[in-house]
Amino acid sequence: MWSHQNRLKTSLCMLLTVLAPPVFAQAYPTKPIRFIVGFAPGGPNDIVARIVSQKLTESFGLPVTVDNRPGADSMIGTQMAARAAPDGYTISMISASATIHPSVSASVPYDVAKDFGHVTLLASTAFIVVVNPALPVKSIKDLIALAKKRPGQLNFASSGTGGSLHLAGELFKSLAHVDMNHIPYKGGAPAANDVIGGQVELMFSPIPVAMPHVKSGRLRALAVTGSKRWPTSPDLPTVAEAGVPGYDVTGWYGIVAPARTPSAIVMRLNQEIVKMLALSDVRQQFASFDLEPIGSSPEQMASHVNAELVKWANVVREARIPRATQ
Repeated sequence: MWSHQNRLKTSLCMLLTVLAPPVFAQAYPTKPIRFIVGFAPGGPNDIVARIVSQKLTESFGLPVTVDNRPGADSMIGTQMAARAAPDGYTISMISASATIHPSVSASVPYDVAKDFGHVTLLASTAFIVVVNPALPVKSIKDLIALAKKRPGQLNFASSGTGGSLHLAGELFKSLAHVDMNHIPYKGGAPAANDVIGGQVELMFSPIPVAMPHVKSGRLRALAVTGSKRWPTSPDLPTVAEAGVPGYDVTGWYGIVAPARTPSAIVMRLNQEIVKMLALSDVRQQFASFDLEPIGSSPEQMASHVNAELVKWANVVREARIPRATQ
């Protein structure tokens, strides 16, 4: 009799274990959610986070509040998120820079692949290759030919050493087999100004920074850096189709939770955010900032993060970029 009762209790416990995750997910959330952004208000990461937080607040009926924690190129805020309780009440924004940091920084206080539950990729953006109009090139093939004719004489600007724009140029150098000099600036706008002024020949620029100058004729656009043509610039070829096969650089944004956050909660967040990204008003808001919504599964985001870590480690190693100390 005792054995039968014991087996019955064991079976009941197993049944409750199976049923618990969806019940838990349905009850979540029951209190406000903190959404950590490792950048100051007003930048792209913050803007994307506020669009998402507003829609999640409407969907959950509870506040999802953006908590800006800038510093160390987002690593301070991201570390806070990694150390938060894994209960679903702290989420965080990460971007492409999170997969570059381990290769260019002497100390990253977390592992972006292992210390987070990857929720979803939110959106992507491409960069654009622009040159000073006085430079005698009108295509990527022209640029490669000129760079090979003048090895080590062409300069490309970026928003800073070890950033996405710098590494976009280094990957171009590697795949196109050309030698160009990197000139770092403190931001994309001053870099673009010096390309316009002729102090530097070219740059790999965020589309919103460069496009007004392209339209005014102060910069010449050659190609976009992503794997496909960009919706707002459909006439521009990709770097890959313009002469550098395999070239693909995109900026991206994603949402993570602390590692060990229950998978049912991660899936609930994923479902709500993916559903939100399909809304026409959200897509319009993203498009106004040259962002294309994604909405991936947690597994797809984790795979993307791992691939980016390997990709940028290889680029940094080949370019011999020294690690920065904080």
